[in-house]
Amino acid sequence: MYVFGKSALLKHLNVSYLLGRSVLLLAIVVSTLGGLVFGYELGIISGALLQLKAEFRLSCVQQEALVSSLLIGALLASVIGGCLIDHQGRRNSILLSNVMILTGSLVLLISSYSALVVGRMAVGFAMCISSMSCCIFVSEMVTPDRRGFLVTLYEAGITVGILAAYAINYLLSDSERGWKWMFGLAIGPTLIQLVSIWFLPSISSSIENKKVQYSIMYLFQRKDNMRTRTVIGLGLVLFQQFTGQPNVLFYASTIFHSVGFQSNASAVLASVGLGFVKVIATLTSMVFSDRVGRRPLLISGCSVMALCLITIGLLSGHSLTNAKRPCDSEDFSVNRTDVPHLTVGDRSVFDLTFHDSQRLLNNHTPGEDVVRDQVRQRPLNTSLASSTGVHGTIVNWIILVCMMAVVSAYSVGFGPMTWLLLSEIFPAAIRGRAFAFTNCFNWAANLLVTFTFLNFIDSIGLSGIFLLYGMSAVGAGVFFYFMLPETKGKTLEEIDKELRVNR
Repeated sequence: MYVFGKSALLKHLNVSYLLGRSVLLLAIVVSTLGGLVFGYELGIISGALLQLKAEFRLSCVQQEALVSSLLIGALLASVIGGCLIDHQGRRNSILLSNVMILTGSLVLLISSYSALVVGRMAVGFAMCISSMSCCIFVSEMVTPDRRGFLVTLYEAGITVGILAAYAINYLLSDSERGWKWMFGLAIGPTLIQLVSIWFLPSISSSIENKKVQYSIMYLFQRKDNMRTRTVIGLGLVLFQQFTGQPNVLFYASTIFHSVGFQSNASAVLASVGLGFVKVIATLTSMVFSDRVGRRPLLISGCSVMALCLITIGLLSGHSLTNAKRPCDSEDFSVNRTDVPHLTVGDRSVFDLTFHDSQRLLNNHTPGEDVVRDQVRQRPLNTSLASSTGVHGTIVNWIILVCMMAVVSAYSVGFGPMTWLLLSEIFPAAIRGRAFAFTNCFNWAANLLVTFTFLNFIDSIGLSGIFLLYGMSAVGAGVFFYFMLPETKGKTLEEIDKELRVNR
């Protein structure tokens, strides 16, 4: 009897262990798919905007409104999402986000500017709910030594989604109405996540959560050091937006146009390289988040971002490309300098080598008479254009490398660490609402930064805006050095206990 009972008990424990692992793995898959869809929806507008701008003849305000509509939806979701997550559960919240993404994706296929705005708003609403639910869901299921790695899998999903979006942008950049395929392809992974979520159990609230219920005002009280925790949370979300990262994602192709990549395909291809770098950096962060710790990764990431953003700002100020104003013309690459924009075939004088320019002057071809005369009338400017072209090419490649370094540093620091820390520093009873509260400021700041980007370039140039981003990164590094605690290797209960007494 004893042997039989012991054998049955071991069998029961093995089954429970396997079921537990299966549920955890499925939860990780669901969370990663959520990040994949999130990243895809963030990145796909970069290339789609180039086609939509031409097809619907969008002004700068309309472009900004279309890009920002996703953020408006996310902002609305962050207002009510916390109560939804705390009261209806993490699983049901993810399920709702799936349904809304599918609905929004179908609306986006309608050939109407209004439908595009409404569809992007619905998708943004769903993305916000999904991002909060997935991060909290996984953080509450895993052990402390794996929490950093597994929660940052969501961010890894985001980066893979962004890379996939940029790749799709490139493949469809010359396709007629390729933007419909760009938006519609998000339906696939969303359906997979929708099916997977049905097999996940709902996680019951903790005993503490059942005993104690807090209002949102608890976040602003000195009790349990909640005010400091809220300040840390707001610092995480606000600084990551004011360093300009959303604009690097949303307007990647536009930025590359502005720094000398002439065709849509070349600008989008540069964006693909940016996305690939982001994936590699995020995977690196996943490996080291539980070894090095959250604090060192975040502070070092801010330092690299500050250096590279300021470098981009300084170099842009000495480049002819800094004079390009995307809001002044239907073409992103309008040159407003006093040097004439002379063309031969499909290349400008600035794209010609020195020998090509000399051959243009010496050869007498009827179709080139006007161009030759103009070049001879402005020999100083032609020489300037030739020498500046070489210098400009070097500067543009340095800017590209710096942008990739900025994206890498963000993906090591801000990208995964923000959401990991937000899922750790607040008590379980109010975690959903605290996450939503800080996320509300995150999306509001994202909306502000994104909606004003093109007009800021018009006002202060690419140089000025990147210098502002660089100074924000400096401020972020100082803030985290003095305010941010280390949470690696600690249970959520231990983190909460330490933050209650650590002021």
